Amino acid sequence: MAHPARELDPTLSARDLYGVELHRQRQIAGLSLDRLSDVVNYSKTHLHGVETGERLPLPPISEKLDVAFGTGELFQGLWGAVKREHTPRRFDHCLELEAKAARIQAFGASIIPGLLQTKAYMKALFIEGDPGLSPREIDGLVAARLGRQEVLRRDTTPDFWWILGEATLRQAVGGLEVMREQLAALLPLTNTRHTTIQVVPFESGACALMNGTLILLTLPDNSTTVYQEGPRNGEIFDDRETVMRRMREYDRMKACALPPRDSAALIEATMEKYKPCDSART
Repeated sequence: MAHPARELDPTLSARDLYGVELHRQRQIAGLSLDRLSDVVNYSKTHLHGVETGERLPLPPISEKLDVAFGTGELFQGLWGAVKREHTPRRFDHCLELEAKAARIQAFGASIIPGLLQTKAYMKALFIEGDPGLSPREIDGLVAARLGRQEVLRRDTTPDFWWILGEATLRQAVGGLEVMREQLAALLPLTNTRHTTIQVVPFESGACALMNGTLILLTLPDNSTTVYQEGPRNGEIFDDRETVMRRMREYDRMKACALPPRDSAALIEATMEKYKPCDSART
């Protein structure tokens, strides 16, 4: 038997506010869920879940709702609030800058950076990293991280440069299938007009920044902000001395890393490790 939908409280969370506003705008427009489903090309089940607060409004549904209802950027703004609601507070400023950046450079020592993660990889990280999280909390964290990836599809695409430690390829987050899908998702981005991926192989030995995560966010005015994160903390730096030091360390990492073509070859070779074993022949 289906459980009755809980009553939404728009003062409680941005997620509830989004659902209430979706219901209100749909009523104003005189649209049934079936009709709205046809207009925005999302299933009735998904729209009902968003309206009742049981599902997250994953991109690009907010843009489509704003067009359908003629609400400007109302739902896009509400999505921003939902996304921030499921993101650690220490990361808020980084998110704001990431959305405006002209150039984004990132290094991950043992975990694929968030902008490159597949949905399955994200989910496995959250489940394995904090077993106490509820399915609803995990869905929220995944949705927030997927929302960050909207920056990859902006009309004015930033320049992206990622450096990955080889450990990011070999740490089997989520198992064979998840890792194979994740590595396959990296390959098209290794060397394009706007994206570069380099891998630092184990053979490079000790390198700068090898103990954590670093993001360099350069805005159109050429100012750069540093976000550096460890296992349980993150810090923002925008003073010139720290920024210059971290940029220099990042450049040194580039010198330790394989060129994009060789990095792609290493990613492909590592993918072979994640092929499922053939069933024994009888």
